[in-house]
Formats: sequence, C-alpha cells, structure tokens
Amino acid sequence: MTETSVILALVVVTALAFDFTNGFHDTANAMATSIATKALRPKTAVALSGVLNLIGAFLSVEVALTVTNAVVKIQDKTGAPKAELLADGGSGLLLIILAGLVGGIVWNLLTWLVGLPSSSSHALFGGLIGATVAGLGWAGVNWSGDGSKLDGVVGKVLLPAVLSPVIAAVVAAVGTWLIFKITAGIAARFTEQGFKWGQIGSASLISLAHGTNDAQKTMGVITLALIASGDWSDTKNIPFWVKAACAVAIAAGTYLGGWRIIRTLGKGLTDINPPQGTAAQSGAAAVILASSHLGFALSTTHVATGSVLGSGLGRPGAQVRWAVAGRMVAAWLITLPAAGLIGAAMWWIGHLIGGIPGAIVVFVLLVAASVAMWLRSRAHQVSSDNVNDEWEATPSGPAPAGDSAAFHSDPVEADSVPHASALADVEAVVQAPAEDETDAAITDPAPVAAAN
Repeated sequence: MTETSVILALVVVTALAFDFTNGFHDTANAMATSIATKALRPKTAVALSGVLNLIGAFLSVEVALTVTNAVVKIQDKTGAPKAELLADGGSGLLLIILAGLVGGIVWNLLTWLVGLPSSSSHALFGGLIGATVAGLGWAGVNWSGDGSKLDGVVGKVLLPAVLSPVIAAVVAAVGTWLIFKITAGIAARFTEQGFKWGQIGSASLISLAHGTNDAQKTMGVITLALIASGDWSDTKNIPFWVKAACAVAIAAGTYLGGWRIIRTLGKGLTDINPPQGTAAQSGAAAVILASSHLGFALSTTHVATGSVLGSGLGRPGAQVRWAVAGRMVAAWLITLPAAGLIGAAMWWIGHLIGGIPGAIVVFVLLVAASVAMWLRSRAHQVSSDNVNDEWEATPSGPAPAGDSAAFHSDPVEADSVPHASALADVEAVVQAPAEDETDAAITDPAPVAAAN
C-alpha cells in the first residue's frame, strides 16, 4: 500500500468514529424531553431516534461535498480539493482532515464525559480550522466569505450560534405559556396523552432532520479524502458505501444513547412535564425547519437546549437551574477554540514525525484519549436505568473507594451522579401500577428539593 492509501484508510475510520460520537452526543437533542416526561421509555426513545437517523441519512446529500467550504479553503466551488493541495499525492490534505477529525472527536468525548451538550458540528469545524491554520496558515480559513452574503466562520457558525438558542428559547417560552394558559383548569388526565403524542411526533421530526443534516458532514469529509487520494472523481455524487457506512455509524451511535447528556438536558436545566416537552420539541423543530428553508446552518444542540430552557421560563412557577445553563454556555464558547487547538496539535505531531508514522501516531493518540475517557466514565455510570433519577444540586455520600477527589470537584459530573435514595425512588415508581406512573409523569410538580 502507498503512503496515501494508508493515511486514507485512517481518515475513513476516524471519520466514521466521529459520525458515531456525533450520534450518541446528539441523541439528547431529540429525545431528552420525551425520556424525562416518560412519553417514551429510554431504550425505546433511542431506538426510534436511531432508526430515524438511519433513514434521514439517505434523504439528502445536497451540501455534503461543499460543507467544509463554510469554514476552510481546501476545496473549490465544485467540492474538489484545490489543486495546490494535491502536489504530494494528497497526503498533506489528508493529514489536515485527519487532525481536524481527531479534534472534533476528542472534544465530543470530553463534553460527553462531563455531561454537557455541545455542538458536534462546531467541534468538527473547530478541529478543521485548527488543523488548517497549522498546515496552511490563517489565510486557509474562510472567516467571512466575500462579503456578499452571510458566509464563513462568522456568518455560518458564530452568528447562528448566538441567535439560534435565543430564538428557540423565546419560541418555546411563548408556546409553553400559551399551553398552560389554554389548558388551565383542565385535569391533566384529559390532556396528557395528546401532549405525549405531540412530543413523540416532534422528537421524531428532529431525529429525521438530524440524520439528514449531520450525516452529510461525514459523507462529505470521506468523499473529499477519496478525491484527494485519487480514488474518486465524481464531485456530484457520494459513493453508496460511504452513504451506507455513515448512516449506520450515526444510527449506531444514536442507539447507544449519550445518557450523560440526555440526563443533563432532560433533568438538569428544569423539571419538565409533557406540556413543556411538547412546547420545547415543537419549538426546536420549528426553528430548525425555518432555518433550513432560509439556508442557515444551525446547531441542533443549541436549538434544543434553548428550547428546553425556554420551556422552563414559560411555565408558571418552574425552576430553571442557571448554574447548569451557565456551564453549557461556557462549553459552547470554548468549543471552536478548544477543538481547534487539539486539531492544530495533532497536525503538528503528524507533520513533525511525517508520512505514515506521523498519521499512525495521531490515530494512536486518539485511541488512547478515547479509552482513557471511557474508563473515567465507568467511575460513575449513567445509563437507561438511572437517567431519570431526580437531579441533585449537590452530591451526597462519600466518594467511592479509589476515586479521586478531583472527580467530585467537577460540578457537572457531581450533579449527574445518581445516589441510593434516588435509585430507591425510581424502583418504587417502576413497581407502581401503570396508571399511577402516568399521573406522576404529567403532574406539574413544585421544584424538587436539592437533597434526595
């Protein structure tokens, strides 16, 4: 095998790994509220979302080959790599892509570990920007386009990142207020089922849209790598095996369920009931569909989080946990630069070592970081069994033997840890009759006390 072929193989594997993390990292966007309100059982929710992501991935590839043009200047308008980047057989461009993907994956895993919803698209763009700056200089980044329209990092990434959660929050807050106003005085048992079906419908729509939008990014990256290596030449179509592989990867990741992030979004921001969930999901779906029609690329994570926050603001007497919201916003602010720094570092390491050894070292570093974070997550597991435990503002009980104090100093991870009393409550609910469980799910309770 040639040097280009080996690096291409590493890029393809890494791209599919990113697609997989994109799936489980973003499951919460569609299904967190449906799980929190018990409209769907946790496993049923992620299975439904996985199937719809799989279907959505095959629906459109309109922008797959030009998706990176929004942030970096490594392609022409047709989607083909720029000729000057192919002088070395494409190895240099492949290293930039590989390093950028590593930056996106590492940031996805890190935010998953601490249970923070952040944009997988921004992580990918950040990694590619960092690797491109390291490899081609600052001129290799498309900062604002040609000025004729909203384009580049500013117009396609930063501006939507600021506006989308605000718009989604306003839409969800107004929708929640209207729902409670209209249904005031009506017993919950007469409205609960309709709201739950509304949640399922809007969550399904978001899942389908997510599969369509996010799988395209990975398809485009892999096809760009294939063109750079000389293994594909059609800039109008995506190889079927690439479509299928990306669809399966994002669906498998979605089915795995990013339970830590689902817990934060479904239980951490505010206590959600079915009317709120319907307003949040419908608001998110409306903003996503409207932005797609207008040609704006929004982060589904930002939209979904803004909608959940808005549903808390719109419900009379609801508690919004602003400390959790603040940590989410902080993660959003540093996603691009953090992923960019990782991408740049990976490019420098690969370039310093050079050739196949350099690309292999970058890949090995990714594997090592991924395994380390997975092992770290085993200390306090969040799964379908405890994802709906009541949210605790402060941890209780001693640290598990052998666990470091540093872990419990992390406010996000500490908030997410299920405890014995909470597990006992959940077991009691599970063993209760079905009608009681339904009533508990739809009641509009007072904010849960901090200590379980």
